[in-house]
Amino acid sequence: MPFRIALSGLNAASSDLSITAHNIANASTLGFKQFRSEFSDVLSDGVQLAAETQQFGQGAVEFTGNPLDLSISGEGFFTLSDGGGLVYSRAGAFGVDSEGFVVNSANQRLQVYPEAGGGIFDVGALQDLRLTTTASQPVATTSGEVGVNLPTSDAVPAGPFDPDDPSTFNSTTSITIYDSLGSEHTATLYFARTATPNEWESRLYIDDNPVGGTNTLGFSSTGTLASPAAGTFTTPPYDPGNGSDPLVIDFDYSLTTQYGGEFTVNTLTQDGLNVGRLTGVDIDPSGRVLARFTNGRTQSLGQVALTNFSNFQGLQNLGDNTWSETFSSGPPLRGEAGKGQLGLIQSGTLEQSNVDLTAQLVNMITAQRNFQANAQMISTADTVTQTIINLR
Repeated sequence: MPFRIALSGLNAASSDLSITAHNIANASTLGFKQFRSEFSDVLSDGVQLAAETQQFGQGAVEFTGNPLDLSISGEGFFTLSDGGGLVYSRAGAFGVDSEGFVVNSANQRLQVYPEAGGGIFDVGALQDLRLTTTASQPVATTSGEVGVNLPTSDAVPAGPFDPDDPSTFNSTTSITIYDSLGSEHTATLYFARTATPNEWESRLYIDDNPVGGTNTLGFSSTGTLASPAAGTFTTPPYDPGNGSDPLVIDFDYSLTTQYGGEFTVNTLTQDGLNVGRLTGVDIDPSGRVLARFTNGRTQSLGQVALTNFSNFQGLQNLGDNTWSETFSSGPPLRGEAGKGQLGLIQSGTLEQSNVDLTAQLVNMITAQRNFQANAQMISTADTVTQTIINLR
């Protein structure tokens, strides 16, 4: 009997050492959750390993600066597609494959909620996160804002207006505008004072072609714009001649003034955008993924899907820092980061292993002592047995 009991103790201590060694070996594994040995007694017959459970405590967070490195501060798992099936992980070291999909080292694709419109995401649906590889669609210029100061000291130009003769106008400025194909065009504004006090004429040329007629600007005695009342002139349609839609632009002159001093351009903006290429990705704490383009445009690519479970211990460990749901874990509880019991997402960081090396080394010493004590028990039982056998 002592042999069998001590042998069970040896097996238990050996299992404890194996689990401790596994924890120590994975002390630097991203998102790894340490294991714990749990023992129970066998009635009058020794000890047995009752369970080998993982402890899902938070690991330390390390800053990397890579926007696709993600960690979860709090509860929840990243949702990944593994060949169509879903698995879950706390390891957030993601990259981009040849097709633009965001994947981990096992080529499992990160799942996001698709945008349903108006900044709302459909948490009932999942899709692969894919960084767009196509150019951002251009936006044709439809409005512009002109804020210049026209000096009161300027004299009335001599002769009829001629864009090639600077003596026929007082000032000029230009801005780049865009058509529906993203092609650039130069819009040039010319300003000339009239013989009527507090009155100026404005003319628009696009690519050296006149667009519309002469627009009259009237100013009050305090130098602010008095007419047109709405402060806006709308150009007639201008065909760039490259197959794009005709340009129709509302120019707002409300910020234009007639003060003393020099001609200055204080505001000159337009709302068009040329073709843009992807320059980067931003992921906010709620998991919303925003792509940035060279033309200043942004595009929502979805919201990182987080999943929780009512019983973490019931998850099946698949290796590669991934788990799958089981009957014991309960069904997946999906939601948005920062809502309910789900934690926040930190971009540019990675969650480290939650293994406490000091505690594991102490546990190793304890397991080793238990192993030696049980081995000594076998040696003692053997001595007793030999003594009994040698009785005469």
